[in-house]
Amino acid sequence: MSVVLSRRRFITIAAAAVGLPLLLKAGISQARPVRWEGTALGAPASIQLYHTDEARAHAAIAAGLDELKRLEAVFSVYRADSAISALNRDGVLENAPADFIALLTHALSLAKISDGAYDPTVQPLWQTYFRHFTGSNPDPAGPAQRDLAAALSLVDWRAVEVDADRRRIAFAHPGMGLTLNSGAQGYITDRVADVLRAHGFERMLVDMGEPRALSTKPDGSAWRIGIANPADPSSTVATLEVVDQCVSTSGGYGTLFDPAGAFTHLIDTRTGRTAPALIGVSVVAKTGTVADGLSTAMLMAPAERRLAILRAAGGTKALYVTPEGVVSTVEA
Repeated sequence: MSVVLSRRRFITIAAAAVGLPLLLKAGISQARPVRWEGTALGAPASIQLYHTDEARAHAAIAAGLDELKRLEAVFSVYRADSAISALNRDGVLENAPADFIALLTHALSLAKISDGAYDPTVQPLWQTYFRHFTGSNPDPAGPAQRDLAAALSLVDWRAVEVDADRRRIAFAHPGMGLTLNSGAQGYITDRVADVLRAHGFERMLVDMGEPRALSTKPDGSAWRIGIANPADPSSTVATLEVVDQCVSTSGGYGTLFDPAGAFTHLIDTRTGRTAPALIGVSVVAKTGTVADGLSTAMLMAPAERRLAILRAAGGTKALYVTPEGVVSTVEA
């Protein structure tokens, strides 16, 4: 087995210093950071809150984690009992959860905006690469062309039927498959943030795979999010200061199918070829839902379409990075 798995999005977060005097609504207090770390859809995740009442913060985080658990049962392609796994297995899903319909509708809209550069029906292609490289003595040249062609014939975002009124989702062709991995982490980040806000928290950093900054840090400064070097995720090549924004990063280096890095998890659904390993793009948007899928679309889109896609999809900025640093910036 030669698949090299690591986190799809490498983003480092520069947190506020412990003990910094913080400005709270009740006045100036020594609020303490309360942090949770774990996983969401198989990727590292975290929540960072500040409050003088740690018990209240922990109660809010517990409620947020309940929401995470609920949504993983909808979107995880690694759970046989999830809603998306049922759709992929049966080709149809009755009584689809409202969250599934909402995110899938957004994903199909992004597929249309990007002319298919982003396509949530990429799953048959991903499975073809995965089966090939986890098989016995895989050909380092990649899957056979006939296998890629067969998978490509099943990829078409226009062949997904969504009936919101009847809560029904169906594939037009047998053998199709769906993944919302480029989207679900951002969506879950937004929903968990909503839960925390409902518990009275306004200033926080929520990262369910995509870091979203709510307001400023309690001292009034912006949250600083570092964009990792594709060749060395322990170092950064750029730093963004964000307030009320989410940053989503996509890059082939997140998951390599082969030790040489010639084949990555980001696949061009128009050709079946994978994205280069050492190029990444970070997209800034108001919400995780917008930023997440858009980062994949922006990475796969031709250069001449990038600005139009960014604007139409609601993004603010896109930074293209290589191990040498930021090589291109697109701003809406």
